[in-house]
Amino acid sequence: MEQNRDSTDRFLPRFDAAGLVTAIVVDADTRALLMVAHMNAEAIERTRATGQAHFWSRSRRALWRKGETSGNGLNVAEMRVDCDQDALLLVVHPAGPACHTGRRSCFYRRIDADGGLTFLDDDVQG
Repeated sequence: MEQNRDSTDRFLPRFDAAGLVTAIVVDADTRALLMVAHMNAEAIERTRATGQAHFWSRSRRALWRKGETSGNGLNVAEMRVDCDQDALLLVVHPAGPACHTGRRSCFYRRIDADGGLTFLDDDVQG
């Protein structure tokens, strides 16, 4: 019988049909939302073992450590799980921009009422 994930004191991630959970990444100092990615069991295990954020790339179908090519890694200060254990929150100290575009956050555009996008000037890495 499956334990109740809402009240257990054990980490029992609830993976989707693809073997993934959503990972929300926020800056430890500012709590700014940096990115959203996905993690499989191996990515979670490597993140916990190394303190460096690892994710599963759905497009490349491969495990990757954030910053392995750019140098802009994410040092994990804390990992949290939501109530039913199907989403994670990674609280991190970023070593540079989190977005592959060079911006601090992947969320640098606002959707306008007319469907257009407005680029937010306050999100460029300084």
